[in-house]
Amino acid sequence: MLTSILLIVAAYLLGSISSAIIVCRLMGLPDPRTQGSNNPGATNVLRIGGKRPAAITLVGDSLKGLIPMLAGHLLGVDPLTLAGIGLAAFIGHLYPVFFRFQGGKGVATALGVQFGLYWPIGLCVAAIWLFVAKVLKISSLSGLISMALAPVIVWLFWSDQALIGMQLVITGLLIWRHRSNIRNLIAGTEDRLTEKSD
Repeated sequence: MLTSILLIVAAYLLGSISSAIIVCRLMGLPDPRTQGSNNPGATNVLRIGGKRPAAITLVGDSLKGLIPMLAGHLLGVDPLTLAGIGLAAFIGHLYPVFFRFQGGKGVATALGVQFGLYWPIGLCVAAIWLFVAKVLKISSLSGLISMALAPVIVWLFWSDQALIGMQLVITGLLIWRHRSNIRNLIAGTEDRLTEKSD
């Protein structure tokens, strides 16, 4: 019980480390919370600083979900604890205690959780994201579609109620965090993926 609690708390604290804010500070870029979409995530870092800082941010955000899940597997925790770990890491990214609870929208961290749960799940979700992004060139829509399908993918590979429930909550929170993007998509004003030169 104590191990489970410590893992869940550690996952939240790791999730609370904002890769976007740290990368922008270290690379002399503006605070992503005050530029572009005002979102501390990889897509906004791409707008602000280009491919290299965005790639670092993407990896950092993904590792926040991946590492706690791998630790849970390594320690042989039960599915309910594993679900708690994944949710804690994701919520830490959305509402980071170290950055006044101003976090990102969660796609990369959710993907890290999925890869950490079972790598084919992460691979399927990532493939959907990449396909939609390639065709439509809208990052938010790619994230929404891939994460909307993620609970079904989790169910196909790992039919545990706690883990399916974890993914349903992650998907629900991610949709909630993208509500402004959804309004823009409906209005036809959502930004398309752009690439700033390095």
